[in-house]
Amino acid sequence: MADKHLSSQFDSELNTVSSRVMELGGLVESQIRQAIYALSHFSIEAVQQVEAIEQRVNSMEVELDHELASIIARRQPTARDLRLLMAFSKAIANLERMGDEATRMARMVRSIIESGTARSLPTSDLRVAADLASGLLRKALDAFARLDTKAALDILKEDDLIDREFDGFVRKLITYMVEDPRKISPSLDLLFLAKAIERIGDHSKNVAELIIYLVKGKDIRHTALDEIESTVA
Repeated sequence: MADKHLSSQFDSELNTVSSRVMELGGLVESQIRQAIYALSHFSIEAVQQVEAIEQRVNSMEVELDHELASIIARRQPTARDLRLLMAFSKAIANLERMGDEATRMARMVRSIIESGTARSLPTSDLRVAADLASGLLRKALDAFARLDTKAALDILKEDDLIDREFDGFVRKLITYMVEDPRKISPSLDLLFLAKAIERIGDHSKNVAELIIYLVKGKDIRHTALDEIESTVA
């Protein structure tokens, strides 16, 4: 009876952590949406919103890290339970880094606004990539909540699309700078923006890889996509 009671408590703690990880993911998703709005509308107010959310994301990451460390120390979990807690820890780290990238995006938007050349820069393609990255995070959170390996595999494929968008945008931006050297400085800000967006996609991919690791018990990092498909099947 005591063992059952302890098991119920442990399950309750795991459920609480899971809910809080999803809450953190929602905060980061909001942060990214505000960064995209800042880019689309060159809005200083949206930039400030991103920076305000960043403080909440950082605080929550610290709280969750302490909570996970406490659970591991008290429960000494093994096998799948330990794998779950490690997956939570890595997901939290990836979410916090996505928040960092959203903040970096906002600061680049601020720099572009202050340069006075915002309206003349080719930002439409960048907004498409940003929307893709934001959507990828949403799918990664949903797949993580459901431990859906097939959805995780789709996320890995979609990340390749964001990478291709990034490569195409960099080529276009280089041409733009060659044609008008006066725009080199603000264009470099756009380049850093594009890199931040690509990194958000990469971190969403990392979360998808964690889902496969958690369900299948296999670390599929640096594994070819066709091999991953056979793992998930």
